[in-house]
Amino acid sequence: MVNTKVPQIMFSKKKNTSKLDADQRQLYENARARALQKKRLFQHFVIFLVGAVLLIVLNVVIGYREDFMPLGYNWFVWAILAWSFFFFIHVINVWVTNSFMGKEWEQKQLEKLVARQKERIAQLQQEVDRDYPLPKNSDNSIITDRTEPKFIDPKPTDKNY
Repeated sequence: MVNTKVPQIMFSKKKNTSKLDADQRQLYENARARALQKKRLFQHFVIFLVGAVLLIVLNVVIGYREDFMPLGYNWFVWAILAWSFFFFIHVINVWVTNSFMGKEWEQKQLEKLVARQKERIAQLQQEVDRDYPLPKNSDNSIITDRTEPKFIDPKPTDKNY
């Protein structure tokens, strides 16, 4: 008798059950976004260096628009200065602004605003309690089992709306 049994490949039905809680996930996302910012800054720096060298080669070696000298300087100097300004803004955005006004700053601001809103809600609740006090029993406890007053319609109608 020949064994015709085909071996079956068993795929694991067990899924990865390790889940990150919300705080860990947020920390991971913040770190990922920060790493991406730094990567883009580095890419900008490399492109800036290559572009600056290319502009210098265009003007000095190849002689492209040699005679064009705004304010007494070669045109490539102005192009590199303008590009340097934008690169400097990028550096400030990544290293300075993000440090002061990054995700942590945003979280603190949100917590501060929520606390301020809760404080205002509590203040308004005190005003409502003062201006419109709830009825109390003889033992000075608030009546919680109130029945709503019934409104009687003066003109009963047989129409269903």
